[in-house]
Amino acid sequence: MAPSPARPTTPAGPPAGVVWDLGNVIVDWDASAAIAAGVGAEEAARFLAADDFDFMAWNHGCDAGGSWDDAEAAVAASHPHWAEHARSYRRHFAASLRGEVPGTAAVLRELHAAGVPMWGLTNWSHELYPHAPRLFDVLGLLADVVVSGTEGVAKPDPRVYRIVERRAGLPLARLAFVDDRADNVAAASALGMHGLVFTDADALRADLRALGLPLRA
Repeated sequence: MAPSPARPTTPAGPPAGVVWDLGNVIVDWDASAAIAAGVGAEEAARFLAADDFDFMAWNHGCDAGGSWDDAEAAVAASHPHWAEHARSYRRHFAASLRGEVPGTAAVLRELHAAGVPMWGLTNWSHELYPHAPRLFDVLGLLADVVVSGTEGVAKPDPRVYRIVERRAGLPLARLAFVDDRADNVAAASALGMHGLVFTDADALRADLRALGLPLRA
């Protein structure tokens, strides 16, 4: 008889730490702002809504370790009418980082002050990630950030969560995970993490308090 598949560990007790997604959880990311800086808002909107090109899938390739030079060359070869739009994204990337997501930094600061260890797990290209710590001091509260483009594997691939587990030195079942994408949270929960889908800082504060973390109501 074949052995039964292993089941993820069920979280028990309050988390010992929190793992944070960055984009649209801590950092307000808007790809259209970067593209518009190069080709204008109307063209950026056309590009992102195009039937013949999937920007998010293309971007994910670099988040998973691909080269921006290669990615841009591929667009120029396959979709030359979108080549300048695609190049504008990397060229003006800093414009896509519009500020902190309202309220989230306060949650991080409160957890940090209470001694709760925290880490980052972000789908972000290796080349473009340095913009984030340069622009957002709050990321300095994280003990470490696992950057998918540096590791060559991106959420929701289970392997990238295991990298966090090794870096944190804690079982995934002892960690809460916050992300705005339900598929990434589902992957974390399947591995035993306390998965929370981010909608806004107030709801997140309540969710983390419900897990037993030391946050004010």
